[in-house]
Amino acid sequence: MVMIRLARVGARKQPYYRIVVIEKDRARNGRSIEVVGTYNPRTNPASVDLKHERIAYWRGVGAQMSTIVAKLVDKNAAPVAPAAA
Repeated sequence: MVMIRLARVGARKQPYYRIVVIEKDRARNGRSIEVVGTYNPRTNPASVDLKHERIAYWRGVGAQMSTIVAKLVDKNAAPVAPAAA
């Protein structure tokens, strides 16, 4: 099964996370399929950078999101383009 979850990078006591698409059985920081975003909890407010179109693609082919990633995606929804008249 494919998961969208956090992979920790950064120095000791300075966490920085990549949001990655990875096989569920792999280690937390194992080889990922694709990086679809980043999350930095150390900034005020925490900065989140997501590739919404890639997340939608992976969800469409059956990838499951972890609970933390699901909350980040819900909180940082994709910007909606104005409709053409």
